[in-house]
Amino acid sequence: MNPVYFIGAGPGDPEFLTLKGARLLSGCRSVFAPTPFEDTFASYLEGKTVLVPFDYYFDELLEKMESLRRMGPVAFLVPGDITFYAPFQALIDLLGDAAEVIPGVGTANVASATLKKTLDLPGVCNRAIIASPRTLGDADDAPTLEDLAAPGVTLLIYMNNIPLGELVAQLRRGYGANVPIVIFHRLCLPGEEVVSGTLDDIVDKVGERDFFNLGGPKKRPALTLVVVGETLTASVDGEWWDYRRKTLWQYRDESE
Repeated sequence: MNPVYFIGAGPGDPEFLTLKGARLLSGCRSVFAPTPFEDTFASYLEGKTVLVPFDYYFDELLEKMESLRRMGPVAFLVPGDITFYAPFQALIDLLGDAAEVIPGVGTANVASATLKKTLDLPGVCNRAIIASPRTLGDADDAPTLEDLAAPGVTLLIYMNNIPLGELVAQLRRGYGANVPIVIFHRLCLPGEEVVSGTLDDIVDKVGERDFFNLGGPKKRPALTLVVVGETLTASVDGEWWDYRRKTLWQYRDESE
């Protein structure tokens, strides 16, 4: 039976597809692509059967995928990053060795590059945490965003499902300070908006825009990533580099 490829497509810009992902995608006759990837990846999908995976219940999706597999390799374009909140784990587990996962440039990496900022900066932020209010609410004893937000933490918040004002209030109680925040809406897609601010002013800057799809008739998770933490506006000078040259890197040079 033909293989099934789960290809990391990041935020949806085909330029962030890896060479391996592009090569395997080119050899697939059928591709499951979530909206709007069928449009942004149109040049890669020409002449192929393209389906939206979320149009099917699981058993229906499995049946459709198996019928297409008989005719050739099948690909799934994975939004965001297979590592975090990817909905395809059950398929991958069922397929076993027939499934191959190809990493792409994930949304968190693209956001960091867009900001030109490292999210784990010594002396400023000593850890980066990826979380979602949706999954934090799955267990009664799970930590809240307020528990995770703290000085020295960079928070990346996927699939937020609470109003921005409430989100900011939780973050402020956790950080205990007016830290920087950036909202990436539809990053690398048509309609992209990036709003930078602080916990004090981000609600006013966003205004009435429903970045989290909380007011729409369909409560699908919005294509919006929130990044919060001191590193977003921090800077370092050459002393940071020289300290590492003296304490870390020169010993590697001497051992070679």
